Amino acid sequence: MKSRITRMTAALLAAVLSLSLLVGCKPKKELTRYTTIFYDVFDTVTQVIAYCESEEEFNTQMQALHQDLIVYNQLYDIYNDYDGVVNVKTINENAGKAPVQVDDRILSMLELARQMYDLTGGKINIAMGSVLGIWHDYREAAEKDASEADNTLPTQEELEAAAQHCDINDLVIDEEAKTVYLSDPEMSLDVGSVGKGYAVEMVCRAAEARGLTSALVSVGGNLRAIGTKPDGSQWTGGVEDPWNASEVYTNTNSIFGSPINMSDLALVTSGDYQRYFVVDGKRYHHIIDPDTLWPAAYYNGVTVLCPDSGMADCLTTALFCMPLEEGQKLVESLDGVEAMWCTPDKQATTSSGWDSHLKK
Repeated sequence: MKSRITRMTAALLAAVLSLSLLVGCKPKKELTRYTTIFYDVFDTVTQVIAYCESEEEFNTQMQALHQDLIVYNQLYDIYNDYDGVVNVKTINENAGKAPVQVDDRILSMLELARQMYDLTGGKINIAMGSVLGIWHDYREAAEKDASEADNTLPTQEELEAAAQHCDINDLVIDEEAKTVYLSDPEMSLDVGSVGKGYAVEMVCRAAEARGLTSALVSVGGNLRAIGTKPDGSQWTGGVEDPWNASEVYTNTNSIFGSPINMSDLALVTSGDYQRYFVVDGKRYHHIIDPDTLWPAAYYNGVTVLCPDSGMADCLTTALFCMPLEEGQKLVESLDGVEAMWCTPDKQATTSSGWDSHLKK
């Protein structure tokens, strides 16, 4: 079992790609490049590159951004309790018992997830916690096993029994009372397909509201650019080669294709190489197809480029579970959305507008 939170994802690759110094005409205000890294949110590495007038301004901005990420991480957690925090875990624990009054940041995230469920025909379903929980437990057990030969898989019967408790209509949201209720007592939410991406989008918007004008924020596989660099050049991101995934995120040899211009855009990648375990030589990753209840088998990696990190996060998961033609049709129907699909035959297919974002 390889658990690699230090893996080079598209987000962290982009940070490496953006190390060039300012060039061209001198900006009106003298801004200096600063960087920082956090390791304590969303079970991954967060890296931020930003241009500020002073180190003091940068530190103030990063303290606020970091604190925002911590709050979102706690609110969207389905495994841990925090003092004074009502989170998604609390909602799950009260399934079939009583509505739970929650923070607006949970309500808005759940509303986005429901909208994306409708948009994708159910290919992203946060109500699949009962099924995803089974796969999580088997993956965790594999991490503890001394030998790969000891790893096991869930049965189809086990998965199908859990799938009886994944109806999104059993998620009852009362916006006026600010409550969430799971009417099926055996249902649970898993917001892994939306929570991190939505959090990245919200913390970046908050940073912009505080005056941050030029930054690249990378949280695992979720990358969001704020503005442009001070010289007017664009931030760039990279897509990790899913067939040559790196062991450490500073290995630039696994960049696939050309850098992508992405100022004021989000770039999100989902891959079968990010979280998985192996049984009888076969890899079983964490992106579960709601139709088969097994890891989706269409792609090794899917990347989405669009203005909103939350939407991009949802779409990478949904597209991962769709045949190529179906996914292409969806992407082409959405304004401002581009995608790349990397298939097991080592072919990459892109949407019609993808190339227009490539760095020349």
